[in-house]
Amino acid sequence: MLNCSYDKRQNCTLERHFKKTPCLHSLRQPCLTDNRTEDEKKAEETELFTKYYSEWKGGGNQDNTFKHIPRFYYRLPAEDEVLLQKLREESRAVFLQRKSRELLDNEELQNLWFLLDKHQVPPTTGDEAMISYDSFLKVGEKAGTKCKLFFTARVYAKLLHNDPYGRISIMQFFNYVMRKVWLHQTRIGLSLYDVAGQGYLRESVSNLILGSEDLENYILELIPTLPQLDGLEKSFYSFYVCTAVRKFFFFLDPLRTGKIKIQDILACSFLDDLLELRDEELSKESQESNWFSAPSALRVYGQYLNLDKDHNGMLSKEELSRYGTGTLTSVFLDRVYQECLTYDGEMDYKTYLDFVLALENRKEPAALQYIFKLLDMDNKGYLNVFALNYFFRAIQEQMKIHGQEPVSFQDVKDEIFDMVKPKDPYKITLQDLVNSGQGDTVTSILIDLNGFWTYENREVLVTNENDGTTADLEDT
Repeated sequence: MLNCSYDKRQNCTLERHFKKTPCLHSLRQPCLTDNRTEDEKKAEETELFTKYYSEWKGGGNQDNTFKHIPRFYYRLPAEDEVLLQKLREESRAVFLQRKSRELLDNEELQNLWFLLDKHQVPPTTGDEAMISYDSFLKVGEKAGTKCKLFFTARVYAKLLHNDPYGRISIMQFFNYVMRKVWLHQTRIGLSLYDVAGQGYLRESVSNLILGSEDLENYILELIPTLPQLDGLEKSFYSFYVCTAVRKFFFFLDPLRTGKIKIQDILACSFLDDLLELRDEELSKESQESNWFSAPSALRVYGQYLNLDKDHNGMLSKEELSRYGTGTLTSVFLDRVYQECLTYDGEMDYKTYLDFVLALENRKEPAALQYIFKLLDMDNKGYLNVFALNYFFRAIQEQMKIHGQEPVSFQDVKDEIFDMVKPKDPYKITLQDLVNSGQGDTVTSILIDLNGFWTYENREVLVTNENDGTTADLEDT
């Protein structure tokens, strides 16, 4: 606080800062006659300082500068503000309809194809019709305003490869346009299920808003448009939708926030796999390898029912122990039931789907993250020799049960560290596993006797495959 004890140097400094304004000391009454409290004095000084500093920095106009800042935050309506919610939903629907009208429809795409074909430039490359840049620009002028964004030098350069005449393939360009239109159509379609309007789909939505789930609704309403799902019973729809949705959330929501960005859905291949079911002539092999196909969904759900021996709709640890080849270690299964969501010690179908997705996709970072969390018992963020030994002991015990000579842990430990090559020679992090490209092998060695046996006998298996013979764990 400024008072009479301040020397002349301090007063001059203030005068220098405030230019022509008098120092605060000169505005005060002598201390002997000032009966105000310290708080009152401090308040006055603060008020005067603010006033003079404001004038020194630009006068009274500076208080209005906030009026020139554009608004960047708009509060979302609360759940009880029904009218505002309805207004927002309606405005979003109108906006999406306008965006949809800006896209090329089937007739416009057909006209574009005719224009491209009409302006092709000989000679053809194989069976590919080609077009030069000059003809490309002419088509762009005739194609209409909706097509302008496709007829740019950047797009042309992106599709230009090794043609000696500097041309691009008409088919490649048309496929590029089709892909872009499809992506925008799909984004608009997904956005219709984005209740919050924030660019993501949620796993669960408040009953006050919709009473159901965003992505589940999308897939449920997509089923009738997919010929490959025509044979599904309607009673199985809810299980199919749950099976399909879990793959999206398992891989695209690693932090388990309950929501995924629409951009991430469009960027991954899952939507392509799902929409592949529109092909009425999809091969049996493609269906079996497609998680979203009817045979695949029925397989996963059928396995769940077969494991559920007491038919209570849930899986106990003992029931889950028969999963796959039945060679998962009890130590690993203990960790599954410690870390994963269970109900009175039993696993529901949703949790089971995460378990299956992790074990069937062990090369994927999201699956490795799932398994790593189970192996990292103390949540240290790394696996040390103790953790590896703890899980491998269960493999050694299973080997004894099968009449096999247990393998030395020291040998296995050295092999694991050689495969992973971690930054710290004594610790293996999740990132080390991902970077090594050997995460699936390492985790299989630690949690599954059949996985370890496959690794130990990899050379024999390769020889047998070349000879056309097979072997399994029971034959050893």
